[in-house]
Amino acid sequence: MNISRRQFLKSFCRLGSVGLLASYPLVVERMTVLTNEYRIAVPNLPEAFSGFRIVHLSDFHYGRLTPLIFIKGIVERANLLKPDLIASTGDYVYRKSSSDEIDEVWQVLSRLSAPHGVWSVLGNHDHWSETARAEYWLKKNGQDLRHKAVRIERNGQALWLAGAGDLMEDHRNLDLVLAKIPDRDCRIVLAHNPDTADSDYSRRIDLILAGHTHGGQVQIPFYGPPYLPVRNKNYISGVVTTSRGSQMFISRGIGWSILPVRFNCYPEIAVLELVSQPS
Repeated sequence: MNISRRQFLKSFCRLGSVGLLASYPLVVERMTVLTNEYRIAVPNLPEAFSGFRIVHLSDFHYGRLTPLIFIKGIVERANLLKPDLIASTGDYVYRKSSSDEIDEVWQVLSRLSAPHGVWSVLGNHDHWSETARAEYWLKKNGQDLRHKAVRIERNGQALWLAGAGDLMEDHRNLDLVLAKIPDRDCRIVLAHNPDTADSDYSRRIDLILAGHTHGGQVQIPFYGPPYLPVRNKNYISGVVTTSRGSQMFISRGIGWSILPVRFNCYPEIAVLELVSQPS
């Protein structure tokens, strides 16, 4: 069958459009990392920490289809933002049983820098890969917040960071960590899985930083994410209120899991500006 040049061009354009639409979630949006700024009112925040800026990173998932040069770019961008502190909430690698990938990605993550420190906890993929090797790098880089509490001081006033274990692989009652913090002091918890907010603990938490959900990766308009790897389906991304009434910020993360796609849910470097909550 003979076709005219015009018909050929129309068919070619249609096929090109279909190919572009199909590749968009895989290539374009998945590799376009936004820098998003959030202003969060935090209860019990000392005056000295009003305007304190935290860069929150999560879910790098270094490995298949997420090259090391991509991770290097994220690290460079985070440092250029000149935050007061950097918080990382786990899943630095993708594959299971891969200590080589842990070593490769952590040599890059060790370049993160902020005046009040870089503090990190582990996610389920880090445990699936190799817990001991991931913990080695946390300690080597001075970023270890796993099951620990650290005091951050600014102009003579204190803010505390506390690290939760991964809810799936390394959970401990948060009260054991929070007990080290004076009752009146402001405390921010780093946790990989947002469901940690609904776990069994009784002490006050002023803000939780979490990841794990990737924001669902795919956000269908008027429907939301078709798949969300948490029990509490209200824990998607951004600033949410926990079942206890406290605040939690959930990062959309950097990488991907299950399927290498993003749609209507760009990966993000989150910049959190802390402000005092009005009485």
